[in-house]
Amino acid sequence: EGKSVQQTVEILTRKLELLGAEKQGTFCVDCETYHTAASTISSQGQTGKLMYVMHNSEYPLSCFALFESGPCLIADANFDILMVKLKGFFQNAKANKIESRGTRYQYCDFLVKVGTVTMGPSARGISVEVEYCPCVIANDCWSLLIEFMQSFMGNHTPGIPSVFGTKQDSIYSPADTMVQYMELFNKIRKQQQVPVAGIR
Repeated sequence: EGKSVQQTVEILTRKLELLGAEKQGTFCVDCETYHTAASTISSQGQTGKLMYVMHNSEYPLSCFALFESGPCLIADANFDILMVKLKGFFQNAKANKIESRGTRYQYCDFLVKVGTVTMGPSARGISVEVEYCPCVIANDCWSLLIEFMQSFMGNHTPGIPSVFGTKQDSIYSPADTMVQYMELFNKIRKQQQVPVAGIR
């Protein structure tokens, strides 16, 4: 309350550093929105759909294409070129580009990324991504993640992400992370106030 996005990021990173977390470089996750071209909607009588094309610096050779309530396609980085060729079907909503950029921290077996979410020139919110590296089954380490997040986020620690509900005992994948970023970005787009925190 009463803090700017930048002040809140500084508070979080200071708490992480006091715990003993070490900086491990930077990260960036970006998202461009594409909507169904008007010609496609009118000729096929379908309702318009949004597709989100995303990149994550943790996976530099991959591109993720997601529908809001549908599948996540993982393609190579040249997928962006394909989207240009599909402009008759999907058009880029240029004003809707959003990204999260910030610092990566390593604390024992935890990887933490604290980022500032921006749309255009303005900061709109905060993203906090936490990964417990030794575990690949999300539900097996959720209690441990909660306990760790409370150590630097206090009562702002979020509840269990919706993606965990569908992944109960299956292996967590990069696509699950991208779905959570998409949900966070859409939440930030829909509201004007800040900050908002999202996690993995």
